[in-house]
Amino acid sequence: MEEFVKGDIVIIDFPFSSGKKKRRPALVFVNLKGEDLILFQVTSTKRINSIEIEEKDFLFGKLNVTSFVRIEKIFTLEKKKVLYLAGHLIEEKFIEIHESFLKLVNS
Repeated sequence: MEEFVKGDIVIIDFPFSSGKKKRRPALVFVNLKGEDLILFQVTSTKRINSIEIEEKDFLFGKLNVTSFVRIEKIFTLEKKKVLYLAGHLIEEKFIEIHESFLKLVNS
């Protein structure tokens, strides 16, 4: 199994509350010891509490469209459910996302 690190953008079958799943990107926030990752949802729609990621924000890889990390949409997922690695964000962008998340939870 591939080892994921914070800042990775991975592709998963995102589970919706209706039971349906859609292939979506997610940002690895924490790789927990054991079987789980803590992830942020990534979407192509700008929303409140979202951080824009563009092609220039990637160390390698990319997404097909400008996307937004939804820092209020955090979830855990088993590592084995990751379909593939799409890319990795540069450190400065990950720090921006991390600091925005901390501001949100500390407000």
